Amino acid sequence: MLDALKGLFNSSGFGALYNAEEPFEYFGIKSSFDFGTIIMLLVACLLFYLAIVKKFEPLLLIPIAFGMLLVNIPGPIGDSVYHSDIFINPTGHIDWAALGEGGGLIDYLYLGVKLGIYPPLIFLGVGAMTDFKPLIANPKSLLLGAAAQLGVFAAFFGAIMLGFSISEAASIGIIGGADGPTAIYVTKTLAPNLLGAIAIAAYSYMALVPFIQPPIMKAFTSKKERQIVMGQLRTVSKTEEIIFPIVVALVVSIILPSSAALVGMLMLGNLLKVCGVAERLSKTAQNELMNIVTILLGVSVGATASAANFLKTQTLLIIVLGLCAFAVATFGGVIFGKLMCFITRGKINPLIGSAGVSAVPMAARVSQTVGQKENPANFLLMHAMGPNVAGVIGSAVAAGVFLAMFS
Repeated sequence: MLDALKGLFNSSGFGALYNAEEPFEYFGIKSSFDFGTIIMLLVACLLFYLAIVKKFEPLLLIPIAFGMLLVNIPGPIGDSVYHSDIFINPTGHIDWAALGEGGGLIDYLYLGVKLGIYPPLIFLGVGAMTDFKPLIANPKSLLLGAAAQLGVFAAFFGAIMLGFSISEAASIGIIGGADGPTAIYVTKTLAPNLLGAIAIAAYSYMALVPFIQPPIMKAFTSKKERQIVMGQLRTVSKTEEIIFPIVVALVVSIILPSSAALVGMLMLGNLLKVCGVAERLSKTAQNELMNIVTILLGVSVGATASAANFLKTQTLLIIVLGLCAFAVATFGGVIFGKLMCFITRGKINPLIGSAGVSAVPMAARVSQTVGQKENPANFLLMHAMGPNVAGVIGSAVAAGVFLAMFS
């Protein structure tokens, strides 16, 4: 009877948490007890708390947290849903034989990440939900979106200085663009071993934009600058709205073919929205398709964050670098906003520069909130949307540059 109970315990997930013959090792600490798995389950619960209770990016963090929960369940359950060695191996290619023989559910879902399918589809939905009129009405705001990409390159060089390879540094740098799908798109090609850490850092910091940006915005602008009221944007014609996505997709794809998938899908989604003859397709891209792909992407990416892959010193470095990237991106946008304010003799409120990160529309709302606290008559939202959507394009272009140079 005792032997039967012992066998039952050893075959359960509880038994899998203890192995005296082959100790577990995390952060250089060896132990017969798998404390790393417990830590990851607690991290998953923390993400559930932030998403459900605090409402931080719930549509993204809930699927990611659940994927993390599944893959870290001790015992055969966690081992059966996702097998990282199918995708991360010495050949650098998918082990199709292993996938066919013993692939789990998330192994098959992860193909959409590995083959670069999910991120462009997310961009299709984003394009269908995005209003480019503020950018078209004020093309100068494109410069603010470009200035905010300073965070990408600051994190890139910082990662190299900390000992990461060039490919890993490029993937970490994209966190500074505040664009989760773009970070995933680059990382799945250049550094798939870091996908879980980078995706979680990117989406977590996107959710924390309202807390990260305001102190930086206030530190580098004066009260007088924050009170500047900007003039009303000009009216954009329907013809301009239709021509814009076609021209941007054409020009960017010619100059930087590696960005064509992301920018092309972004502009296709926007064209479906503004053309006026494809309302059904536009609504599908905004709702059903976007929701389905978000679930599949989140669960797949969350499943890469197993204790063995996630609990490493480099994960802590990635989290720190990601925070620095967001801070530098905000700083770059605000400083360039101050420069434009000086050149235009006070016609541009530098607060809209912080919206140059591509967290749409959250960063634009932060600019509006900070500006309105200083001047209740100030309405910066539409002005901030220009740099905000420019940041989406800018992060995709930065991703294309890295892929062209290092893939």
